[in-house]
Amino acid sequence: MALTQVLFLPGLACDGEVWTHQLRAVSAIVTASVVDYGLSDSLQKMAETALRRAPERFAVVGHSMGGRVAFEIVRRVPQRVTGMALLDTAYRSFVPGEAGEREKADRLRLVNLARSQGMRTMARDWVQNMVHPSRLSDECLLRSIIEMFGRKSPEIFQRQIQALLRRPDATPVLSTILCPTLVLCGREDSWSLPVTHRQIAVRIRRSKLVLIENCGHMAPMERPRRVSAALLAWLEIIAREPPGQSA
Repeated sequence: MALTQVLFLPGLACDGEVWTHQLRAVSAIVTASVVDYGLSDSLQKMAETALRRAPERFAVVGHSMGGRVAFEIVRRVPQRVTGMALLDTAYRSFVPGEAGEREKADRLRLVNLARSQGMRTMARDWVQNMVHPSRLSDECLLRSIIEMFGRKSPEIFQRQIQALLRRPDATPVLSTILCPTLVLCGREDSWSLPVTHRQIAVRIRRSKLVLIENCGHMAPMERPRRVSAALLAWLEIIAREPPGQSA
């Protein structure tokens, strides 16, 4: 089938900077665009924002929170989705109890930090546990991440945190996905664990699991060439799909 368009879905407080290398890599074979969620305060609203600019048939690439948005898209319009790439993400809902309260406290601490000291200060704190330890001395990488977060306002950040704390369970969606699906994760991602990606891959019939070595949560920026290569291989599979194949 002819590839039409790929929607790139950024993660929490991220923008097209996350996808710089990947957009350049795929631009020769597909039309690609990055979704801006605006002031959306739920994953459902983010999915609706993406769908307002989507063509009739399209593939989605979601990183972190963007992977959850991808699940909401396919929940709504499975017949329109020709392929999915899910990077450093997760699928379960917020879990009440000690673990949930710990997650909530950690996320709200970052919101308070962003409001009191600014997004860049918050990002310097956040990034310490998000990239591979060996990259914490990479000033270029860290500056790119921090400046990207700095382009978002504390209000947008708070709304996206609210969306994640109210996230729906995507478990029922996974078994309904029939399109070619790439499931990719940094081997050392301490936030969206490799075991979670194995669970996702097991539940999606036509999925391929790729673990990127020496890589944390920000795989598209930490190991851009490896991620781009995986996406190009996935797009080749989609291009060979017979007409009418849907999710």
